[in-house]
Amino acid sequence: MHEDVRDDICKVGRLLYDRGYVASNDGNVSVRVGANEVVVTPSGVSKGRMTPDMLVRCDLDGNVLPDDESGRFPSSEVKMHLAVYRERPDVRAVVHAHPVFATAFAICRRELSEPYLPELILNFGRIPVTDFAMLSTDEVPRSILPFVHDYNGVLLANHGAVAWGGGVWKAFDLMETIEHSAKVYKVVHDLGGGVELDPDQVSRLQGMHDFYRRRASARNDASGSEGRS
Repeated sequence: MHEDVRDDICKVGRLLYDRGYVASNDGNVSVRVGANEVVVTPSGVSKGRMTPDMLVRCDLDGNVLPDDESGRFPSSEVKMHLAVYRERPDVRAVVHAHPVFATAFAICRRELSEPYLPELILNFGRIPVTDFAMLSTDEVPRSILPFVHDYNGVLLANHGAVAWGGGVWKAFDLMETIEHSAKVYKVVHDLGGGVELDPDQVSRLQGMHDFYRRRASARNDASGSEGRS
């Protein structure tokens, strides 16, 4: 069931692992496939070695569905994913990872807020940092709730990063943007600080969101997936 979704989740998992965004059994990925159904990565499995049959089907309360055939538990952080889905009906996928540079900023409790990069402004505005939340508890979903409606991702204090979007590849792309931005900000900070875009330039970039969304769609489907190229 949902074979294409399962294949894409496994492909994203391998990319997360191969690019060093996760290590060992870190990270988790989910996709909403129905009004009350989510396919999520299992607990205790490397994202680089997942197979489609390992993925777990659960409802928006986190209950494994009776006809799930994985025989596994969903990720221990599934509550964070479900909180996003409950608050944002437009979101179809969530990706959580521990990329090195983004996680370092999260440990330092330093958000990515200076308007240096057009891509960051277009996709996020800024990337805030949550309060610290104990892993695998209700503290984690509570920590992201203040940001869910206004942002597409956050840094999790002393933990990592999470991004959400209209599909699993969009969520992965946003995670990649977070980590790339963190790398650039680190170098800029090492150089003593950069030149910020001015408020008018920021406003113009923010106004171009729909333009890039249409450009990322097929020519005969102006309502397609969001993106920039």
